[in-house]
Amino acid sequence: MNPLNTVNGTIIAGVVLAVLIGIVNGFALNELSLIVWIHVLSGITWIGLLYYFNFVQVPALAEAASDEGGPGGAGITKYVAPRALWWFRWGAVVTWLSGAAALLRLGLFDDALMLGMNTGGGVGFLIGVGAWLGTIMLFNVWVLIWPNQKKILGMVEATADEIAKARRVAFLASRTNTLLSIPMLMSMVGYGHGGFII
Repeated sequence: MNPLNTVNGTIIAGVVLAVLIGIVNGFALNELSLIVWIHVLSGITWIGLLYYFNFVQVPALAEAASDEGGPGGAGITKYVAPRALWWFRWGAVVTWLSGAAALLRLGLFDDALMLGMNTGGGVGFLIGVGAWLGTIMLFNVWVLIWPNQKKILGMVEATADEIAKARRVAFLASRTNTLLSIPMLMSMVGYGHGGFII
């Protein structure tokens, strides 16, 4: 049985390979490293799909809509978008929860929440900026993007005016998340590498 024949098989094989590499290299898999690993994997899923929506799907659907006699975007809106949005929104939840768990495990949750003001800045400010931006982005996913996408995709009944408004709200929330993802990622990477990357 080839693990590459299914998504689950591919993921399981990837996890097994990563663990084997860690064992060969002498790394111990502890609670914190597992939490951070989950955080990074789910974050890549979340932000990767955010970029896919903004850089690929939205422009492609606009082109498909303006292509008279073309195939249109029905296949994407019926089959691709709902599946991508499932991974997108749950990737956001797992990213946020695993990030909060890592901050708790490191004893930095309060410091990050307070943006380092309780300890004089430093790493609390840096990781706190990333955590707060991620929190705003999670809010946008679940409160603005997903409810409006359900109207756009026909999962929830809506009038033409409601769908037009939903498109605009979802679009702006998604673009806001794309904008926020840049400093958020810089803060996360900066924390892991000891400072801002400039």
